[in-house]
Amino acid sequence: MRRHNKLVNTIVIWSTLAVLLVLALFPLYWIINTSFKPDSEIYIKDPTFYPHEFTLKGYHELFYELGFTLYMRNSLAVSVFVSAGSIFLAMLASYAIARLRFGGRRLSARTIFYSYLMPKTVMYIPLYMLAAQLGVTNSIRSLIIIYPTVIIPYATWMLITYFKSIPMEIEESAIIDGCSRVRSMFVIVFPLASPGIIATLIFSFTFCWNEYLYALVLITKNAQKTIPLGLSDLVVDDLFNWGPLMGGSFIASIPVVVLYAIASKFVTAGLTAGSVKQ
Repeated sequence: MRRHNKLVNTIVIWSTLAVLLVLALFPLYWIINTSFKPDSEIYIKDPTFYPHEFTLKGYHELFYELGFTLYMRNSLAVSVFVSAGSIFLAMLASYAIARLRFGGRRLSARTIFYSYLMPKTVMYIPLYMLAAQLGVTNSIRSLIIIYPTVIIPYATWMLITYFKSIPMEIEESAIIDGCSRVRSMFVIVFPLASPGIIATLIFSFTFCWNEYLYALVLITKNAQKTIPLGLSDLVVDDLFNWGPLMGGSFIASIPVVVLYAIASKFVTAGLTAGSVKQ
């Protein structure tokens, strides 16, 4: 009887997971499905669940007529530079708040948290004015300057928790053995906090890759646009260029999926387990 109940529970759990997986992946399937359809099939009354007439017209238009390669290059440059630079600065700030004792430490942590909670819609006008005064509007340089105002508070607040979870005894032992504070930070603390650093880096990269509002306000030149802006140009009034739009959306999702797949094996818990003798 007990074995039978266990079997029933297993079937119910896996069936539920299968249904949820299908529901989660169906939008992605529909994007890919639509990207390979001609316009005549996209706009028919009864939708088709696979292309009856397979075509690469949408992708050809995307790369050879709309300059999607340029949008990808701009997005990649901004995302890599901002996420890497912001995470490095956030690592230093979060280490200081989590591991050092100084006046105003708690106030600094709260200020960082409150700045992260501030809505982006409140900040885009003053940030645009800042970019205009610096003379970097209509350039991806403006995004490289503006995006860290969001990434650094988020990354710092996230990493504070990871650094606090690392036992102080590890670092104290290294310092007693002659290791400097800076060296212990880079050689001991940062490697032990690598799961949190990598996870935060992925989220930061994803934010930069998908960000739309600041890019919309700061950039109007076609040569400086990122992927979200380039895809939004395919929507004119109530007209949607569905083929290239769906193809671009699918291609834009690939780098993030690949990044998650590669980094997932590094994002593991318990790297500090057993590192301190009891």
